[in-house]
Amino acid sequence: MKFFIDTADINEIRAANELKILDGVTTNPTLIAKTGRPFMEVVKEILEEIPDKPVSLEVASTDYEGMIKEGEMLAQLGKNVVIKIPVTIDGLKAVKYFEYKGIKTNVTLVFSPAQALLAMKAGASYISPFVGRLDDISHTGMELISQIRTIIDNYGFNSQIIVASIRNPMHVIESALIGADIATIPYKVISQLIKHPLTDIGLERFLKDWESVPDKPF
Repeated sequence: MKFFIDTADINEIRAANELKILDGVTTNPTLIAKTGRPFMEVVKEILEEIPDKPVSLEVASTDYEGMIKEGEMLAQLGKNVVIKIPVTIDGLKAVKYFEYKGIKTNVTLVFSPAQALLAMKAGASYISPFVGRLDDISHTGMELISQIRTIIDNYGFNSQIIVASIRNPMHVIESALIGADIATIPYKVISQLIKHPLTDIGLERFLKDWESVPDKPF
C-alpha cells in the first residue's frame, strides 16, 4: 500500500519525504488556506519537493467550465499533477474530459459505493472515500473501503482507492488489510504509526544494558 501525505505544509512534506516512505501528496483548499500563504507559492514549493510523485491539487470551481479551466491550468504546473475533482454531475463530466486528455484525476468527497462506481465509470485515476467523516456521523467508514474494493475487483476498473480523512493508525492498518491502494495520511498519524510503548521500553533497556558492557568497540 502506498503512503501519501495529506497536507499543504511544506515542512511536514519534507519531514515525511526524509523517511523515504512517501509516495505522493494530497491537498485541498482547506489545507492550503491553513498555511496562510499564496496558493501558487505553496503549490510550486510542494512540486519542487516532490517532482516525480503524484500531487493532487483541487479545483475551486463547482461548474464544468470552471473545473476544466482550472484543471488545465493546474496540469501545466507539472507532469505529476493530479486534478482533484468533487463527485458531482459537473465533476464527473470533467473527469471524463481529463481522462480523454490523458490528465490524471482524483475524485474526492466520496461517501457511498454508488458515487465511487460512477467515478470509476467516468475514468477516475483515483477515488478518495472519506472514512473519518463517515465515522463522525456514526457510519463505519472502513466498510465503504471494503465495498469499493469489491466493486473494483468484480469489474476490473483501473481506478485506485485513496483512503482519505484518516484520523488514527487503525484506519491505516484496516486500509492495508482490506487492500486499499493508497492511504493519504496526516503527518501526525504517520508519526503515530512509528511509535509503540514496548519499542520505547525495549530501547531504553538495551541502552541501559549497553552501558554495562566492558570494552565497547564503539
